[in-house]
Amino acid sequence: MKKSFLIISVLLALSNQQVFSQVKLPRLVRDSMILQRDMKINIWGWASKGEKVSIKFNGKNYKTKTGNDGKWKLQLSPMKAGGPYTMVISGKNSITLHDILIGDVWFCSGQSNMVHQLKLHSVYYPEAIPDAHYPEIRQFWIPTLTNLEGPLDTLPSGYWKSANPEDVQDFSAVAYFFAKDLYKKYHVPIGIINASVGGTPIEAWSSEDGLKEFSSIEKTIEKNKDTAYVNGLKRRAFANYANRPKQVDKGLSGPIPWYDPAYSPPAGGWRQIGIPGYWEDQGLRDLNGVVWYRREIDVPQSMINKPAKVFLGRIVDADALYINGKEVGKTTYQYPQRRYPVPDGVLKPGNNLFVVRVTNNFGKGGFVPDKPYSLIAGNDTIDLKGYWQYKVGEVFIPQRGFGGFGFSAQNEPTALYNAMVAPEINYTIKGFVWYQGESNAGNASEYAKLQPAMIEDWRNKWKEGNIPFLYVQLPGFGDYNYLPSESQWAVLREGQLQSLSVPNTAMAVAIDLGEWNDIHPDRKKPVGDRLALAAEKIAYGENIVYSGPLYQSSTIDGDKIIISFSQTGSGLIFKSADDSSYASPLPGDVEGGFTIAGADKKFVWAKAKIEGGKVAVWSDQIKDPKYVRYAWADFPVNPNLYNKEGLPASPFETK
Repeated sequence: MKKSFLIISVLLALSNQQVFSQVKLPRLVRDSMILQRDMKINIWGWASKGEKVSIKFNGKNYKTKTGNDGKWKLQLSPMKAGGPYTMVISGKNSITLHDILIGDVWFCSGQSNMVHQLKLHSVYYPEAIPDAHYPEIRQFWIPTLTNLEGPLDTLPSGYWKSANPEDVQDFSAVAYFFAKDLYKKYHVPIGIINASVGGTPIEAWSSEDGLKEFSSIEKTIEKNKDTAYVNGLKRRAFANYANRPKQVDKGLSGPIPWYDPAYSPPAGGWRQIGIPGYWEDQGLRDLNGVVWYRREIDVPQSMINKPAKVFLGRIVDADALYINGKEVGKTTYQYPQRRYPVPDGVLKPGNNLFVVRVTNNFGKGGFVPDKPYSLIAGNDTIDLKGYWQYKVGEVFIPQRGFGGFGFSAQNEPTALYNAMVAPEINYTIKGFVWYQGESNAGNASEYAKLQPAMIEDWRNKWKEGNIPFLYVQLPGFGDYNYLPSESQWAVLREGQLQSLSVPNTAMAVAIDLGEWNDIHPDRKKPVGDRLALAAEKIAYGENIVYSGPLYQSSTIDGDKIIISFSQTGSGLIFKSADDSSYASPLPGDVEGGFTIAGADKKFVWAKAKIEGGKVAVWSDQIKDPKYVRYAWADFPVNPNLYNKEGLPASPFETK
């Protein structure tokens, strides 16, 4: 037995030696990569202990030797933009990398609005994909990964892809439009490293070092390092799910499913309901569960045998669409717009049965208003809005005492930094682009500290000094409110605004680009354009107007408060107002969105006028004003303060 154990140990040692004797590279360092121009370029990897490693690149040779840990790193001399080049990395083996470009590399990160791929917005930007012929714009998409125990040093997968009509579909829309603007202006290769995950808080993207000033978060980090503790959470979550009250959807459990054309609805069994609209607003009180919708659609012969697509707006929460008994599309959560291609042969001339199975877990369920609902084939369109028939298939029993069904590692502090950011910190970059914040709106007041801490943390990790950090302020989202009110989204935007006190940062204001009923607004190009303007100023030193007006200071002058701004460009205007210097507070037409309050902070709508490059704000109701707010709402009704260059003012409150 001892002899067998010794043989196995020797074999394992030899096996490990074989693994480490090969020069290995991190996933980022590969064919078609873009390396940062005009800076020392890090190239790194692994080999056996003490192994000599050399690099031949662009006419120069570089040499090093691995340490006791088998790691090596070389710095290539700064180079001008150009390529393509070939790189040869040699140790006991040799690796040749092809099609390498030198240009500018941007690390793009955040949550879903940075994730959202160009193909999801192809209806809004129909020419963007077919016109994408930019082989020198490339993206490295980092897969969603988590790790709670500590930073990882490489990625399991990933490739550099160029902006062509096939691959650009999976590019981040915001990052692509940003990169395209820079490429067209500077004509140098632009690399995008995209590490983004929908629905994630900023804490998940920060390292443990970056969160040391947040004691409660530090405690969570320490707990999560205990695998037994985390596994216990997962087991309890699984038990909660497994022990939930069992439910049956009648639409799927009967002899004929309700989507089948052979199913014949019983007389009086289905009721009328409008699409779009939430079912709670149409007579179904507090229903969480499954509701089926059906309607016969008359399709003319002219629409048959042509590429067809069904637009179903947005649906809360999940859906499956059946046409003539065939499932043609489904979505498992509420945010994506439903744009389902119809397979060939599904549609027929005359009556076609459309059935939608909608699942809602909490809140209002159904079809979001003010979105497109239509069948499109060729040049013809059939409007799908109007009255449908509905029937409840399942009612979810309220869950009590289960404490939630899931433990989501991606929402835990450091989890995404460890797995999706740490492996890139050796890669030399130009700067950062950040679009995140929606998931922190529930604790917005802390964001003013969390974002500067993360900026400092990332800069410390990359060790390139105060490299540019560009970010997007959240757009409007949610119901319009025609009364002054409190807003967590406004508080978070204020926290984002305060991050401009950090050197070498810039913020793209997007308050005018939101959609009240979509947390993923379609207008991604203006976001990318404004980020590119910020880059041109902060990263490239252009003498341009790159930002909308930003609150600077205020003074009280009798019954008025006078607001001073920076970034006024050629001057301030109230966009789309009859008098571009005056904003009215009339209910129903809240031009400008200014509110004013006395010491009690009871805000009322205010009048505003541009005078001498400043804005005077007042109300006949407030004789002794102390505070002003602008566009202070989840979704401001009409935030129309701009500079003459067409860039919107950031929401703000005076102190």
